[in-house]
Amino acid sequence: DRTWDIAVPGKPVIACSNDPLLGGDPARMNPEDLLLSAQSACHMLWFLHYAADAGIVVTSYEDRPEGVGEVAPSGAGRFVSATLRPRVTVRRGADLALAESLHHRIHEVCFIARSVAFPVRIEPEFIED
Repeated sequence: DRTWDIAVPGKPVIACSNDPLLGGDPARMNPEDLLLSAQSACHMLWFLHYAADAGIVVTSYEDRPEGVGEVAPSGAGRFVSATLRPRVTVRRGADLALAESLHHRIHEVCFIARSVAFPVRIEPEFIED
């Protein structure tokens, strides 16, 4: 069995498994999912902070992160890149050029982005409501 739970006192349990390509349960989070989710969440939180400071009202934020990995002949794997594709809904009249520029400042401060050993591209999309 390749399943386990992440259990931190006082927080909901996260059911995990290894990657489905390695026989894991596709209904459970795997380490690769968790890493991309952490990258996306860290980016989102910094963006929301910078947007609030800039007076940009964000009404919705969703991301569709994608990682690219490779596996060596030995079976060792690694991420070679990731792309975050945040779809951000902002209040009509927001400075979209400023909003986009905020995304590109985040790698200077995001704990996760500063810790990974692969490039992370940002391809934001903005919608005005």
